[in-house]
Amino acid sequence: MRILVADDHELVRDTISAYLEREQDIEARAASSMEEAGRMIEQEGPFDLVLLDYAMPGVSGLEGLRLAMRLNGGKPVALISGAAGQDVAKAALAAGAAGFLPKTMAARSLVHAIRFMVSGEQYAPIQFLQAVEAEAPDPFEARLTPREKQVLGGLCRGLANKEIARELDLQEVTVKLHVKTICRKLDARNRTHAAMIAKEAGFT
Repeated sequence: MRILVADDHELVRDTISAYLEREQDIEARAASSMEEAGRMIEQEGPFDLVLLDYAMPGVSGLEGLRLAMRLNGGKPVALISGAAGQDVAKAALAAGAAGFLPKTMAARSLVHAIRFMVSGEQYAPIQFLQAVEAEAPDPFEARLTPREKQVLGGLCRGLANKEIARELDLQEVTVKLHVKTICRKLDARNRTHAAMIAKEAGFT
């Protein structure tokens, strides 16, 4: 897959590009400005995914996102940022961004998120989107029942429904219902996405 990393900060741009290049099936290209990114998309694109810094010089707000989405011919464009908050992230997702990635996320998680977005899904770390004051309760504590947390723990360990059922002494159909409820509560597309959300949020 071909990924374009557009960021005016050289260290961020080069670090992300170099890490992605370690993946056998990823070819990473880099742009240091919105103008250069637009030119590369027109000349070399469309890319399988464009990772665009939210605060690129020469564009304001979500203008760069909309421009990149238009140039990239319908293929996904995601925002990366080290400073933008929840409101910006939610606005970007509502505008059609493939995802919103904080620059603080772990490199391995970044690769997983990229693969998820290239597959056509929308991604943003639940821990970021639902960040609240430190004293507020953990979103998993508020959303999931104790049994659902047990099932989610099994999903995070890669267990099949049958294995989770055996471990928790439940019927397999009951586990399936729990998985469906968990996906709904976490806004997850499927069991794999639910496990990914949980891991990103530090669920144990």
